[in-house]
Amino acid sequence: MSTSAPAKVPVPGEPGGTPAHGALDRFFRISERGSTLPREIRGGFATFFAMAYIIVLNPIILGSAKDMYGHQLDNGQLVTATCVTAAFTTLLMGVIGNVPIALAAGLGVNSVVALQLAPRMAWPDAMGMVVLAGLVVMLLVATGLRERVMNAVPFGLRKAISIGIGLFIMLIGLVDSGFVTRIPDVAQTTVPLQLGGDGHLNGWPVLVFVLGALLTLALIVRKVPGAILISIVATTVLALVINAVATVPSWGLTTPEWPGNPVATPDFGLIGEFSLFGGFGKVGVLTGVLFVFTVLLSCFFDAMGTIMGVSDEAKLTDAQGQMPGINKVLFVDGLAVAAGGAGSASATTAFVESTAGVGEGARTGFANLVTGGLFTVALFLTPVATMVPSQAATPALLAVGFLILAGSVREIDWADHTIAIPAFVTMVMMPFTYSITNGIGMGFITFAVLRLAAGRGREVPVPMYVVSAVFAFYYLMPALGLT
Repeated sequence: MSTSAPAKVPVPGEPGGTPAHGALDRFFRISERGSTLPREIRGGFATFFAMAYIIVLNPIILGSAKDMYGHQLDNGQLVTATCVTAAFTTLLMGVIGNVPIALAAGLGVNSVVALQLAPRMAWPDAMGMVVLAGLVVMLLVATGLRERVMNAVPFGLRKAISIGIGLFIMLIGLVDSGFVTRIPDVAQTTVPLQLGGDGHLNGWPVLVFVLGALLTLALIVRKVPGAILISIVATTVLALVINAVATVPSWGLTTPEWPGNPVATPDFGLIGEFSLFGGFGKVGVLTGVLFVFTVLLSCFFDAMGTIMGVSDEAKLTDAQGQMPGINKVLFVDGLAVAAGGAGSASATTAFVESTAGVGEGARTGFANLVTGGLFTVALFLTPVATMVPSQAATPALLAVGFLILAGSVREIDWADHTIAIPAFVTMVMMPFTYSITNGIGMGFITFAVLRLAAGRGREVPVPMYVVSAVFAFYYLMPALGLT
């Protein structure tokens, strides 16, 4: 009598089974890439939960800033804009690019829009400059110049730009949470910042931030999927309880109160509110071009690194490390930048959190259909998203800043001072001057000068000299009486 186990019947689409030759499988090449529909669906969910914090953080960053007329964007409308642009561009990347790379409003570039562009012009003008940056990216892809432009900036400086943005994001998180505050001018001190509101950590909101930061970092150390989102949800619940039982003078931008109706009709009031060239009339042509250039750089290199990193982890690259069909992916990425500006959500870009979906087995754009669909569902939960206080959301900025730093700092050649010093200048000037533009400009100028001083001027690409000269002229404009 045989005791062998009965043979397992192959299941279409499952490992070891027969290929699922349906229309979806053929279109997305699911079986061809060694994946299955269940894996793609799980991957889509994992990616959404890993990056859903942007629904909360993007409105907080953009909503806390004022334009030159003192206008602030509505928080509920920002949630809608963030979800719409994330859903649209993620779905587009899935269908056209057929890669499991989700997109949403980029952390870092939204700080550029909120803290550098908006204070110098109206909000529609600032968003118009984001659209222009996206159009430039698409033009660079269409002409084959995107990779050439990328190659003009030294690898070490590209990494330094990412690190500087990460440090800048961390400082924003500390300030927005109240953990660090500005010392008033009446104090007549040269020290610009202090711990808490009076040199000490006082009050329930700061405690919520500290606990949220520790929880976020602990979950990351434990490699818990969706660590940032879990921390935001848990810390928000804590804030709701504290607000209900204790007297809290102020939570800042958002008070944690459960809405009477958690479901609401999306407010599309910000969609399409942009002016392509209005900002140039406010700041001038040169400054306007530099602003567009800054947005371009903020999106350009991070997106390139994310796309290549995620595609490599998903085994979508060839033996030479190149990804077939990358131009489609890069074009959608450029279109996403423009779409983010057109939707008033700031530039939309590829999210490295897409690796969470890849870790669940996603290998195709079908996972993006799931992620994009979940962003669409989130459109109708705006009241829930807008009750999250900044103290519960800003710990994510610390975590994201650290992850950017940890992933890039080791790749800079610190032994070569002609690249290490410009990289250092780029990194520190972003948070210390509260300006990404200054970090990029000073880093570029330092690089060109030091390479010339070392007798290595021929190693500097001509585009770097041109851009450095433009930045130098920009900084000299006040002394020349041109502002």
